[in-house]
Amino acid sequence: MNKATMGIIVGGGPAPGINGVIGAATIEAANNGMRVLGFYDGFRHLVGDHLDAAWNTVELTIKGTSRIHFDGGSMLRIARENLLDQASLEGSAVVGPDPVKTARVCGRLQDLGITHLLTIGGDDTALSARFVAEHLDGKIRVVHCPKTIDNDLPLPGDLPTFGFGTARHIGSQIVENLMEDSRTTQRWYVVVTMGRHAGFLALGIGKSSGATLSLIPEEFPHSTTVSHIVDVLESAMLKRRAMGRSDGVAVLAEGIAYKLGDQEELSRLLGRELPVDAAGHPRLSEIPLARMLQREVQRRFSERGDKVTIVSHTLGYELRSARPTTSDMVYTRDLGHGGVRLLLDPRQDLSSGAMVTLQAGNLVPVSFQDMVDPATNRTRIRRVDLNSYTYSVARAYMIRLERADIECPEMLAALAAEAKMTPDQFRERYQHVAENGAPA
Repeated sequence: MNKATMGIIVGGGPAPGINGVIGAATIEAANNGMRVLGFYDGFRHLVGDHLDAAWNTVELTIKGTSRIHFDGGSMLRIARENLLDQASLEGSAVVGPDPVKTARVCGRLQDLGITHLLTIGGDDTALSARFVAEHLDGKIRVVHCPKTIDNDLPLPGDLPTFGFGTARHIGSQIVENLMEDSRTTQRWYVVVTMGRHAGFLALGIGKSSGATLSLIPEEFPHSTTVSHIVDVLESAMLKRRAMGRSDGVAVLAEGIAYKLGDQEELSRLLGRELPVDAAGHPRLSEIPLARMLQREVQRRFSERGDKVTIVSHTLGYELRSARPTTSDMVYTRDLGHGGVRLLLDPRQDLSSGAMVTLQAGNLVPVSFQDMVDPATNRTRIRRVDLNSYTYSVARAYMIRLERADIECPEMLAALAAEAKMTPDQFRERYQHVAENGAPA
C-alpha cells in the first residue's frame, strides 16, 4: 500500500502563526506514519502552466519544522492565487470555480500522491479548498485552518482567527507610541489599519490602546462619501479642543474605502483605474485613504483661518509577518494538530471539506457547506456587531460628536466657538454626525 501523503497549502496574505500550524500539522502527521509535502507559494504553481515538484514543493519533516512555530512569516511563502472563475467575478454576484484551474490542481495533487490536504488561509483560500473537495468528491480529504488578521471568518462563538491577536497586540503598541508623540507634539494622527470587510482589527487596536476614536466599515451600512467621514473626524477634533486637548489619534479600517462607492467611483477619486487582486477585490493598498482624509481635514481648518497638524500613517504590513504572541503559538499548535486529527478520522464526512475549530477547548469541524453565503456562493464574512456590548464599550471610551453634545447648550456653544460658527450653524452643519452616535 502506498504511504498516505498530506499536502499543505498556504494562501491569502501573511498572518502571525502560519508556521505554528505547519509545524504542528507536520509533526502530528509524521507521528502517524504520513509523508508531508509542502507547496510553495500557495496555489500559484499548482494552477500554473508548469509544476516542477523539485522546485515548487518541499518534503516536510519533524526535524525541519519542530521549532518554526517561533517564527513569523511562512516557511512555504504565500500567494493569493485561487480557483475562482474570473468570468463569474465580473459578470455575476455568484462566484464559482474555474473548471480548468480546478481540474488542473486536482489532477496534479493526485499525480503527486496527495491523499489528504490541509489548507491555511482566509475566506478565498477556504473557498478554493471547498472547490477542490467538491471536485474530487472525497478522493482527497480536505480540511482548512482559518487564518486572517482581519478576524472575519465565520467561526462559531466569536472564536478569533489565528494571527488576529498578534496583529492587534503589535498594532496597539504602535498606536500607543503614536499617541504619546501626538500628545508631545500637539498634533493628530490618522491611522489606517487592515480590515477589508470587517473592523475587528481597527476597533481592537483603538480600544486596547485608548485611541481617541476608531471608525469601521460596519458603521456605514450603505455607501458614504469622503466628506461624511471627514465630518466625523473634524467634529471629533473640535470636541477634543473644546475639552482642552488639541492632540489625538484616529484609527480607521481600510475597508471604509469600499464604502466610497463602486470601483468606478473609487477610480474617479484616485484619478486612475483601481487595480483588483486575483479574487476580484479592489487593492485597498492602492487607495491612499489616510492621506485623502488628512488633506481634506487640513483644508477645512485652513478655510476657517485655523491650523492643525495631521500625520497620516498606514498600519498593516508590519503586522502580518510578525513573530506570533504566545497565545497565537498555542492556538496554532491546536489548529495544526486538530487539522490532522480530522483528516485521519474516518468518522468525519469530508466529501465537501471542513474547517477546523476549537470550541470550549474541544476539536469541532465546521462543514464548508455551513460557511457558504447562498447569495454569492462565497465563504460568509463575519462583521462587527454594532449592537453588541463589546462595541458599546469601545464607543463609550471614544471622543466623538454625540447627540448629547448637540443637546447640551454649554457644550454646543463651546463646539461652535471652536468651529468659528454660531450654535445654530454648528447644529445644522454637524447634526447628521451626532444622529449616528453611540448605541444605547
